[in-house]
Amino acid sequence: MHNIGYRDYDGPRLGRAYARRSLFAQSLRGAYGLGRSAKSKVLPMILFAVMCVPALIVVAVAVATKAAKLPMEYTQYAIFTQALIGLYLAAQAPQSVSRDLRFRTVPLYFSRPIERVDYVLAKFAAMAAALLILTASPLLILYIGSLLAKMDFAQQTGDFAQGLVSVVILSVLFAGIGLVLAALTPRRGFGVAAVIAVFTLSYGAVSTVQAIAWSAGALGAVEWLGLFSPITLVDGVGSAFLGATSSFPDQAGPGAGTGVVYLLVVLALVAGSYGILMRRYRKVGL
Repeated sequence: MHNIGYRDYDGPRLGRAYARRSLFAQSLRGAYGLGRSAKSKVLPMILFAVMCVPALIVVAVAVATKAAKLPMEYTQYAIFTQALIGLYLAAQAPQSVSRDLRFRTVPLYFSRPIERVDYVLAKFAAMAAALLILTASPLLILYIGSLLAKMDFAQQTGDFAQGLVSVVILSVLFAGIGLVLAALTPRRGFGVAAVIAVFTLSYGAVSTVQAIAWSAGALGAVEWLGLFSPITLVDGVGSAFLGATSSFPDQAGPGAGTGVVYLLVVLALVAGSYGILMRRYRKVGL
């Protein structure tokens, strides 16, 4: 019998957990262009830098003027920079999933040892982690700057912790919605357009209608309208439970009762996004 050189593998079999961690790490690195071409690094690195610039300016002013408090709340930073966050998500969510769909490599992941749930969890977690790095880094700069300016340690630490909770919620919510929109089509351009449309247009529409309702004296409608945009959902949860100043026209945001509804909608969207991704990749795996 002719020996064509095949040999059995006698090394350790690392299993699903190792494959899941590897896919997570590879997806997270890819979200910032690491391990890819130089062109792939340009946009995410520029957006990361631009996200941090306002925080550096705020810190420089606070230290130079010996301010008693920061001119911007930690919980509001992501709200003010939501256009940059949306642009980053629009660029990186399709990059994370569209190529696998376009080139039909997803069934290769599911051949063993990785399974559909491992793929979805790894991609979801990696996108959320990438967004968390993007949104939490400026908050860390603000926190370090506040300590350099000798502001109250306990107050700044508490506010920083509230800001971190806010961006964790934002990162998980945005990652789920962004990946669902990107996974609906193997064409990256369509995925980019869909993410931009959902996040940018919904925020613009909701903010406009809220302003109209507030001007007309329909104050009760203002807080309920915030349920129809991802960024206003995060804003509402922050103002209801984290003591943040809302960007709603009345600057009050939803109360505790309405805030529970906001939180439930956020949880439903995250769970729904996970469920849709599982269903989407069940069909792809076949």
